[in-house]
Amino acid sequence: MQERGIICAMDKEAKKYIESYKEFLAKAKTERRAYAAAVELLEKAGFRNLKNASRLKAGDKVYRGYHGKTLFAAVVGRNGTSAGLRVVGGHTDAPRLDLKPKPLYEKGGIAYFDTHIYGGIKKFQWLVLPLALYGTVVKKDGTKVEIAIGDAPGDPVFMISDILPHFGKDQQEKKVKDAVAAEDLDVIAGLGKVEDILKKRYGVEKDDLLSAELEIVPAGGPRDVGLDRALVAAYGHDDRVCAYAGLSALLDVASAKGAPARTCAVVLCDKEEIGSVGASGMDSSFFENTVAELIYRDGGNARDIDVRRALEVSQMLSADVCAASDPHFPDSDSIGNEAHLGKGPCAIKYTGPATKSGASDARAEFIAAVRRVLDDAKVPWQMGELGRAEKGGGGTIAKFMARFGMDVIDFGTPLLNMHAPWELASAEDCYNTKRAYLAFFDASADALTID
Repeated sequence: MQERGIICAMDKEAKKYIESYKEFLAKAKTERRAYAAAVELLEKAGFRNLKNASRLKAGDKVYRGYHGKTLFAAVVGRNGTSAGLRVVGGHTDAPRLDLKPKPLYEKGGIAYFDTHIYGGIKKFQWLVLPLALYGTVVKKDGTKVEIAIGDAPGDPVFMISDILPHFGKDQQEKKVKDAVAAEDLDVIAGLGKVEDILKKRYGVEKDDLLSAELEIVPAGGPRDVGLDRALVAAYGHDDRVCAYAGLSALLDVASAKGAPARTCAVVLCDKEEIGSVGASGMDSSFFENTVAELIYRDGGNARDIDVRRALEVSQMLSADVCAASDPHFPDSDSIGNEAHLGKGPCAIKYTGPATKSGASDARAEFIAAVRRVLDDAKVPWQMGELGRAEKGGGGTIAKFMARFGMDVIDFGTPLLNMHAPWELASAEDCYNTKRAYLAFFDASADALTID
């Protein structure tokens, strides 16, 4: 008898969701492309740009973008935004290699792109892989040129070379973190005059690269892993798996009959991997400014104090991934508090290292309310920590949202190979993450009320 794999055994809706997620990932290789793909889905579902909405009413669907990288989308609730929001917030940037402002040089007859590391990576994992080049070049006159090389059929790819084992004795005696210097993560761009090709094919001069955002990412799209196809391998699961789940859940809210009681919103932000800095990061005023715009347009009072009051009574799932337990590295786990693949999305009360520094540390009352909502919706989920004390820890956008006084907890999909060029997620966990976010949006006011 033929055995049925996990993907085969999933229901039709779950399989459809996984395929749509993989399609999104294949498009969303950078934060700009994730933004564009999300806006496309929103507009197809009837969302309109907030700047074109003079007045809002319950059930209206709007979005607001920032710098083409960070996105806020909402379905206005019956009680108005002044009564507070339910927010799912993920990020769409991912660890990668950025081209430097003056990236082109030649050495030994080989043309290279000089790169700078973005986010936390293991440098050796980026060697001898097929790589793609994505990004935007902005010419001096403001003209934008979109670059995408490495994923279309027939495209060339790029690569970082490594020394062969016959000559690699000295390298192998170094510590792993020192085996490859950051300045040596330079990408082979060709043997010819690369700048001539850029000019001929894209109309891009060498000096135009001074005002460009060009990223090196792994070439290739998502793939099913295992005989049972239970896992999905992809670049950028962290954190597009949660970002897409939140977006998909909001689209379900938008398609339902009647407006939700509370305004439901999704934030897909940039710069999380480098500390949520900059105008498009969550340590900016983008979120509170957008909430103020919503309050003003749905007839509320948008005075500073009223915006602050709305933020303070809002609630959020900080939609970020967590580390799944890897049986080959048990010393990394907080035994009994580790997350496992296939057991659903994971709630993490606090991140940060042994002392909880940098964590928002969700209060017990909010965790109890989230438990109640998920269990009532029959969504499988788990509770965990981000690794063993003094070994684990990490950052999310939770602390930047908790500063408003709102209740926030980290809640997302477990991953293997986090921050590697190819990360692994359970297909079931991906789907159940979306279900969890939808349950959070759909829960009655009483279910999430905290005395």
